[in-house]
Amino acid sequence: MSTASQSSTFTPATFAAAQASEPARRRWTRAEYHFLGEQGLFQDQRVELIDGEIILLSPRSPQHAYGSEAIRRLLDRAFGDDYWVRFHGPLTHGEDSEPEPDICVVRGSLDHFARAHPTTSLLIVEVSQSSLQYDKRTKQHLYASMSVPEYWILDLIHRQLMVHRDPQLDDAVRFGHSYASVTVIGDAGSVSPLAKPEATLAVAAMLPPKQSPPENE
Repeated sequence: MSTASQSSTFTPATFAAAQASEPARRRWTRAEYHFLGEQGLFQDQRVELIDGEIILLSPRSPQHAYGSEAIRRLLDRAFGDDYWVRFHGPLTHGEDSEPEPDICVVRGSLDHFARAHPTTSLLIVEVSQSSLQYDKRTKQHLYASMSVPEYWILDLIHRQLMVHRDPQLDDAVRFGHSYASVTVIGDAGSVSPLAKPEATLAVAAMLPPKQSPPENE
């Protein structure tokens, strides 16, 4: 998470007061979330703020790291200098959400975001292994509510890419939004980003190589 300095109303006194009241869920603002980070509470942990909740994420496996870096390189070549392919960079959404997708593509250069994180993205990619259900549900609905036109999930378990497009209102789900179109592409297929339709990216190039079966002894 980012630990840029922000003002906060959170103090030890407010925490003690909350403990003295009836049991309730404590929602955090982005300012409070950053304050906690600056105090070292999240040291060596992967966390993100989603709808006022601090979510603890699993450590990245070697396969996850491989997929993330492979996609970053592919998208960097596809989009070029007029875009920034952000690697584990936060996005801000309202006062109580700061997701940190594995990859997001924003229009502009580093200088455009020197003082603030982006609030949306042309394309977001999550690399999923243990987080697959979280990415398919919570993250999908959150990104749709942020008007992200295209959201990919690289599913390491089933070796496929799930392509979400066309965010729409959906009162039946969390955050009130979902994607109207979901396409699953196997490892023999390819995909072209909506924002760069001339680019064709092979799904196999995003995935870690298959392990060779052990030789019979």
